[in-house]
Amino acid sequence: MRHPARPVLLLLCLALAACNTIEGAGRDLQSAGDAISDAAHQ
Repeated sequence: MRHPARPVLLLLCLALAACNTIEGAGRDLQSAGDAISDAAHQ
């Protein structure tokens, strides 16, 4: 008999991984924007 919780756990892991990836991409974009802003002010 298959465990019904297995697909739920898989989806939960994928959702958490996606959130971490999106958060990292957001930080990278913010850092790039800050660098452009600093260069414009010089």
